[in-house]
Amino acid sequence: MISDERAARVQGMFDRIARHYRLLNTLMTAGRDRRWRRHVVDRAALPREGRLLDLATGTGDIAREALRLRPDLQVTGADFSTGMMQAGRRMSDAAPMHWVAADAMRLPFADERFDAVTSGYLVRNVLDIPGTLQEQMRVLRPGGRLVILESSPPAPSPLRPFIELHLRLVIPLLGRLIAGPEGASAYRYLPRTTQAFHTAQELAAIMQDAGLTAVTWRRYMFGTMAIHEGVKPPR
Repeated sequence: MISDERAARVQGMFDRIARHYRLLNTLMTAGRDRRWRRHVVDRAALPREGRLLDLATGTGDIAREALRLRPDLQVTGADFSTGMMQAGRRMSDAAPMHWVAADAMRLPFADERFDAVTSGYLVRNVLDIPGTLQEQMRVLRPGGRLVILESSPPAPSPLRPFIELHLRLVIPLLGRLIAGPEGASAYRYLPRTTQAFHTAQELAAIMQDAGLTAVTWRRYMFGTMAIHEGVKPPR
């Protein structure tokens, strides 16, 4: 998925903040994160008793929301951070889902197994975005949907200096207050990856180049979050 050295560093970072990850996400987004997860599940447009793969599942928040909204679903959550998944399994509202340790570039699933593939904050952490999209399409049935929740660099606007101040100072401060020095370090890294990542339009173009059709996106939180969706073409 990413270079071995960087993979180990990022994996260790997520393992260390796993216990506080959900709380920090809620604080950083003023509670909007759950609404975004609902949108992700809605846009996946799963059939009854459909199979959902949630990549970079972390503590299983998107997967958990999917099962809350659609108890009939068969949900698999996959992540390369076993610490995050262990934290998710210990939570009081842990969902009846399958947890799988997996590399997003080499998914341990058969071709065309899932009706939809979702991910939250995955693609900004991989070096080969087209490669991971192709791997997701491999395990997605024809006509199935791929839905991505991802941060996006703030667009030029009068609010941009305040948004950047929030990213550079407020978020690391929250990380330190909740999770100590490790939290501050992690939540300096995460805003940096947001500011350095592709714009929503650029990510949409990468999805189209990977072969997805009907690609659309919608921005949230002053343009710093976006939900993208695309469809694997039918045979």
